[in-house]
Amino acid sequence: MSDFIRVKDLALTVSFSDGSRWPSSTPHAQPVVVTCSIAHDVRRAAATDDLTHSVNYSAVASNIKAVGDAEVFPSIEAFADRVCETHARRFEAGALTLSIARTKALLYGASFGLEFTQSEPHAPPQEETFFLRDLACYAVLGIHPHERERKQSVRIDVCVTKTRSRAASLDYRTLEQRIFDYVQDSKFLTVESLASEVAKLTLTFLADTTARATVRISKPSALLTAEASELEVTRSFADLETSNTDHSGSTETPNTPVTTSKPTSGSKSAGPSSSLPHRAAIAIGGNIGDRFANIECALRLLEAPGADIESWSGEPRVVVVDTSFMYETAPMYVAEQPRFINCACVVETDLEPRALLTFLKQVEGAVGRVESFRNGPRAIDLDIILYDSLVMDTRPESARVALDNLSGELLVPHPRLGEREFVLRPLADMIPNYIIPTTGKTIEASLATLMAQPSADPIMYKVLPFPRYPLPNHEGERPAHMSKIRPVPPTATYWSFPVSSHASSSRPPPRKTYIMATLNATPDSFSDGSAHYSLPDALSYANSAVADGANIIDIGGYSTRPGAAYVSPEEEFSRVVPVVQAIRGLWQEGAVTTPGGRLPSIARTASTLISVDTFRWEVAEESVHAGANCINDVYAFSGADWPATARSAEHFKKMRQVSRDLAVPVILMHSRGPASANKDYSQYDYAVDHRDGRGAVLEGVRIELGAKVEAAIKGRGGVRRWLVLVDPGLGFSKTVEGNLEVLRDAATVVSEYSPRLRALTAPPSRPTRNPLAGYPMLLGASRKSFLGAILERPDPVGSGNYEGRQTRPVERDFATAAAVSCAVQQGATVVRVHDVLRLGDAVRTSSALWS
Repeated sequence: MSDFIRVKDLALTVSFSDGSRWPSSTPHAQPVVVTCSIAHDVRRAAATDDLTHSVNYSAVASNIKAVGDAEVFPSIEAFADRVCETHARRFEAGALTLSIARTKALLYGASFGLEFTQSEPHAPPQEETFFLRDLACYAVLGIHPHERERKQSVRIDVCVTKTRSRAASLDYRTLEQRIFDYVQDSKFLTVESLASEVAKLTLTFLADTTARATVRISKPSALLTAEASELEVTRSFADLETSNTDHSGSTETPNTPVTTSKPTSGSKSAGPSSSLPHRAAIAIGGNIGDRFANIECALRLLEAPGADIESWSGEPRVVVVDTSFMYETAPMYVAEQPRFINCACVVETDLEPRALLTFLKQVEGAVGRVESFRNGPRAIDLDIILYDSLVMDTRPESARVALDNLSGELLVPHPRLGEREFVLRPLADMIPNYIIPTTGKTIEASLATLMAQPSADPIMYKVLPFPRYPLPNHEGERPAHMSKIRPVPPTATYWSFPVSSHASSSRPPPRKTYIMATLNATPDSFSDGSAHYSLPDALSYANSAVADGANIIDIGGYSTRPGAAYVSPEEEFSRVVPVVQAIRGLWQEGAVTTPGGRLPSIARTASTLISVDTFRWEVAEESVHAGANCINDVYAFSGADWPATARSAEHFKKMRQVSRDLAVPVILMHSRGPASANKDYSQYDYAVDHRDGRGAVLEGVRIELGAKVEAAIKGRGGVRRWLVLVDPGLGFSKTVEGNLEVLRDAATVVSEYSPRLRALTAPPSRPTRNPLAGYPMLLGASRKSFLGAILERPDPVGSGNYEGRQTRPVERDFATAAAVSCAVQQGATVVRVHDVLRLGDAVRTSSALWS
C-alpha cells in the first residue's frame, strides 16, 4: 500500500523524569514534536468523497496528546512505546510510523529523538532510528591557511539505525557531549575524515553490532554563494576495519586524521589519547646486533622527553599509537648480508616532517647505527613512509629524475612503497584503508597487487621474539641517554612462521606448531591434582617436558577449574616464582632438595622458555623478573569480572602497562568470567551459517577478544602487536558444542575476514575485517571437561554398543590427541598440552599431514 495519512509536527508537552537539558530526578514538562504516519487505503474515500471512509485526524492527535498528559515518562523511548500501545488498542489502521523529537533537551543541538515503523498493531518494530539534530560546534577544519588558524562553525546531524532493544535507553546527552568535545578538539583537513570519525565514535559508543550511523556535516562559512557545503556518510560495523581503543577499539579511516580527540569520560581505553596534531607511519628495520632489542630501544627513545636526545626536556614530541606485526625478510638490493627484521609503527607528533626526520636520525645514532654503504647492513633504520596525507619531496626539481640520491632528503610517500612487501605488509596490519596520495590506491590494494605478481623473492616470516630474563646487571654501563628509558631486555630466541607467497609460489611453505607444556604448581589442578605442586616434582616435570620436545613451559599457581578455591596474590606468587627461579637455576644452594638430597638436573631447562599463567599483574611482573619470558592471561588483561566493571578497566590498565614495560609476549584468552558460566552467544546469531547452525560462538570470540586485543595494542602505552598471541579459550564459557565449533573452525578466529553482519536493509558492501586477523594462535584443549563430556556420550542409535563412560582428566590424552590434530590442521601456532611425550607425537604426525 502506498497511501498514508499523517499528523505532522504535532506540538505538545510531556513530562520526563530525566530532566531537560540538565539531568534531574525532578519531572519536567517539556516540548515534544510528534509526526505520526498511518498506512491507510484512501481509495474508497477518494472515490466516494465520504467522510465515513476517511480517518479522523483529530482523534489521532487527541490520542497522542492524551498519552502525553497521562503520566511521567523515564525516557522518550518509553513515551513512544506507550503511544504505539494506545494506538493499537484504539485504531484498526495499518502500519504506524512515529517520529518523536524533544526540542529543548540538548545543550548544543536543536533536538533529539527517535523514529520507527510498527508494521501491524501489537507487533513491536524490528528496528528504530535515533537522531541528534543540528549540533552546533566550532572546529579547525579545512586545508587553507586561514582554516588552520581559527575555528569555524560546523553543524552536525547524527542518525543511528539499529535493531530494536529496550535493554536500556539511549543516553543522548552523553553521546552529544562526546561528539561535541571530539569535534571541538579536532583539527582535520577534510570533512570526510571528521564525518567518518564521528560515525565511528557514535558506533563505538553504542557498542551494538547491528547499528549503522549516518552523519551529516555542513560548513556554513565555506561558500559565499551557498548556504553551506555539506557531506553525508553512512557507516556500519561492517565498515569498521579495526576497533577503537574506547569500548571496542578504533577504526582506521582512509587517510588518517591529523588529530585525535581528548579521551572521553567513561572510556575503556587502557591509555590516554595523545593530543599531538599529526600522524606519521614509520618503517623500522635492522639486521645486525640484537635486532629485536634494537627495535624496542628505538621505539622507547622515540617517546623520550622533547625531541633532542641530548637535552631530554619537556613533553614527548612523538607518541607511538599503533604497531604492526614483525617480520623477518631477506635483504633487498644487496643480498650478501644478514636477514632483516622489519615492522612499522604509527606515531602522533607535533614535529613537522623535516624536524621528525632529524629526530629519527638522532634515535638511529643512539641505538648504534653506523653509516655504511647504501642498502647495507645497519643496526636500525627508521624511515618516514607517510605523514598525514602529505606529498613531499625535499630535493631540488632538477634532482627528482632518479631515486638514488635520497640520502638526507625526505620523500613522502616513500617512492618505493609499492615494490616493498616488507613495508606494505606492516602498514596493512595497521592502516589497510589508507589511500596513498600519489597512487590513489589503498595500502591493502597495493599489497594485493604486489602479491599477485610473479616473484623470486623468498617467503616472509612473521616472528615472535622472547626476551631474556632476569636482566643482566649492566645499569652502570648504560649511556646517559639510555638511562632515561626503561631497560630493554636482550633477546632469548624467537619463533617464526610463514605469512605470504607470490603468484609464482607453487605451495605454501611448511609451518611449525610449537608445544607448550603445562606445569600446574597447585594442589588442586583439574588435570593432575597436586602431582607437580612440590618444587622437586615441578623441576622433574620441566626436565621431562623439555626432553620430550616442549618449546615453552607454562607455569600456573591458581587453578581455573570450576569451584577452585580462592588463592591470594601472595600465595600464587609463592607457588610460581620459586619454580621459575629453580628452572633458571637461581635458587639458594641447599634450599630445595629431592629425597635423595640433590636437585633434578637443570641442564635442559635453564634456557627453555617459560610462560607464567596468571591474570595478576604483581605475579606476572615478579615472575618475569625471576626469569619468565611470557605472560599467559586467561582474562585478557581485564580480570575475572563479567560483564566488565570499573575494576576491570583499572586491572586492564595495569596489566597492559606491566606487559608493555617488560616487553614480553602476552597470550590473551577469550573468557567470560568463571569457566563454567556465561555460555549464551545468541546475540551473535546474525553470524550463524544456517547450513550447519554454526558461527555464533566464533563470532563472539572474534568480537569480544578482538575488542580487548585492540584496546591492548592501540593508543599511547600500547603493547606491541608483534608480542600478542590469542587464545579462543577452549573450555571457558562455552558449551560442548560451542567448544567443538571453535576447535573445528579455529582458523577463522584469526582469518582476515569474519562472516558478514546481518543486513538490515541491504547487504553490506564488504565483509567485516576481523580484529584478530593475522595473530598467532594458541589452542589448549588438553584434558578439558568438554572432551570428557564427549566420551560420556553413547554411540548414536544403531551405530555400535558403546554406552559412554566417565573419565578422569588424566584419561583423556587420546581424546586430546584428536583435538591437537585438529588444532594443527587449523593452523594453530602453539598447542598447550600436559603429556608432552605422547601429545608431541600427535603434533609431529599432524604436522606431517597438514603442514
